[in-house]
Amino acid sequence: MDRRSVLTGAAGLAVGAATFAKPAIAQGKRELKMVTTWPKNFPGLGTGAQRFADRITKASDGKLTVKVFAAGELVPAFESFDAVSQGTADMYHGADYYWKGKSQAYNFFASVPFGLTANEMDAWIHHSGGQELWDELGSQFGIKHLLCGNTGVQWGGWFTKEINSLEDMKGLKMRMPGLGGDVLNKIGANALALPGGEIYPALQSGAIDATEWVGPWNDLAFGFYKVAKYYYYPGFHEPGSSLGVGINSKVWEGFSESEKALVQDAATAENNYLYAEFNARNGAALETLVTKHGVQIKKTADDILNAMGEASGQVMADVANTDKITRKVYDSFVSFRKNAIAMGKYADEAYAKARRLPFKYGG
Repeated sequence: MDRRSVLTGAAGLAVGAATFAKPAIAQGKRELKMVTTWPKNFPGLGTGAQRFADRITKASDGKLTVKVFAAGELVPAFESFDAVSQGTADMYHGADYYWKGKSQAYNFFASVPFGLTANEMDAWIHHSGGQELWDELGSQFGIKHLLCGNTGVQWGGWFTKEINSLEDMKGLKMRMPGLGGDVLNKIGANALALPGGEIYPALQSGAIDATEWVGPWNDLAFGFYKVAKYYYYPGFHEPGSSLGVGINSKVWEGFSESEKALVQDAATAENNYLYAEFNARNGAALETLVTKHGVQIKKTADDILNAMGEASGQVMADVANTDKITRKVYDSFVSFRKNAIAMGKYADEAYAKARRLPFKYGG
């Protein structure tokens, strides 16, 4: 999912960045402004940002009060990074691949095709040098970055016709922006970037043959099942889509050590909570899609996935060569990915296969 697509028209609501005030400080209390790339109360994404803010406010007994502004309320969604970098806002909540125009390295701290799962992303960031690289990248723009949510493995998408071979992908018109779209183009499909509000009518009219979004929870709400009955898995493009918080470096350094710890803990808690929420909501939504709406779940053929994997490797190699910091991040990411694949074969992957064996379990 390219989450910028849900924000069409938000820019018109924005006011100039010059109207921002510095963090309000009164009687030992501070009010921090957090801009987001999400519509207000958007399920999972917007609500997770609000929950993170509320965690900080409650845990600090109101000494740090975080006020959340949805996309367009203070700045357009994709000016959030600049607002924080320039100090006209204190924090942002978004998906860091939105900032690839600043550096392609930012893609790796959100999600890349055939990249890391949510658990693996956490491991790379916290224990294998990812956070240090993120800090190095952010220091160029005056921003401190923290993980603050994950949607998990996204689905391959909704198709109006069955896709049984690589040949069926040739010329297919599919809504998929970003690096995933680049991969589709390499295998002969025709990737289009459409805003969220245009996807359903495009599917309905035949302007596109397929679309990806997120997963069952959010996809059910959009009603794609009404015009496309084939729901394919897995999604190669976003295997563990991380959400991030960016904090102005001067604001971050102005925190006491206990305040820094509080903000970090709030981000970690929301990172875990939101991932769990997507897992819980997706399962229930998938059952509704299948049993109530007759959606047909289909696995993407291995020859298609293999071709997408080859194309993904080419796209990522090109991205890695854009600048020095991106190469540095890429090398670390790919090294960790290799180890994660080796370990996964004997751990998560092996257990998942064992759990599906046809033995009786429970009453």
